[in-house]
Amino acid sequence: MTNDVLTEATAKVKKLRRSRTDKMVAGVCGGVAELLGVDAALIRIVLVAATLLGFGAGAVLYLAAWLLVPEEG
Repeated sequence: MTNDVLTEATAKVKKLRRSRTDKMVAGVCGGVAELLGVDAALIRIVLVAATLLGFGAGAVLYLAAWLLVPEEG
């Protein structure tokens, strides 16, 4: 019984993956937007604001996600 519950719960978990279809550079924003269920343009705007207002923190986060998050497929 517990294995069935665990299998069902694991099947419903969303995983962060870089998007192959909704990408401008590496697909990080598209993947985050898919995971959160929002438009990728909104994520891109937030990332640019974080880069400009956070002294480059957004760019560092993007590069880290590009290296660490696997591509979908």
